[in-house]
Amino acid sequence: MKLLALDTSSEGCSAALSVDGVVSERFELAPRGHTRLLMPMVRSLLGEHRLSPADLDVLAFAAGPGSFTGLRIATGVIQGLAFGLELPVVPVSSLAVVAAEVMDRHSLDEGEGVAVAFDARMSEVYWGCFVSRSGQPHSLDDQRVCAPDRVSLPSAPAAPARWWGAGSGWQLQEQMPAAVRACMTAVDSTVTPRARYVAGLAEVGYHRGDSVPAAQAQPLYLRDTVTWKKLPGR
Repeated sequence: MKLLALDTSSEGCSAALSVDGVVSERFELAPRGHTRLLMPMVRSLLGEHRLSPADLDVLAFAAGPGSFTGLRIATGVIQGLAFGLELPVVPVSSLAVVAAEVMDRHSLDEGEGVAVAFDARMSEVYWGCFVSRSGQPHSLDDQRVCAPDRVSLPSAPAAPARWWGAGSGWQLQEQMPAAVRACMTAVDSTVTPRARYVAGLAEVGYHRGDSVPAAQAQPLYLRDTVTWKKLPGR
């Protein structure tokens, strides 16, 4: 199977190509470079494997939560490719992508947990808790957006005995409840979503039947409304 995965949900911009389970990736931290970088990354990956877009079988993208602008970029590219090539799309949670990276990087044992927090701006975080099962992140609760002091971990018996914290939202950990911080084995606020982990989760999701047609490949914002502060005089 040939699967192309994209991520522009954070400051990182990345594309990954999985060919029969072997993943190649292009990644760059470029907060304002997603539009400029994404398609050249895709062309580079396809060229490296001497493939054309028509050779692809499945598409995937980090659907959010994350940067509103970034999510729209990946969604637009994925929908354009999916409509043109008539390919299925697997949307993947950006929070789960970071959890997968932590599980891989630290070789987490079965049953260990990852609490992922993204900075959602406006004094809020995107929050999701995952447990490692067969090397894959499984969500323990509904992903949500809330103030840092409102985050929480799942109650027993679902709660893992060992937790790791990851994602940009952990820069606000001093505002999080002390009970949550005390459960963390380690915290890394520098971890960002990467397309190689989007690809890995998407392959599992595709075989599980999680793919959707192009029209249903939509971003996950979590926040329904955005409060805009008008400039003086407007």
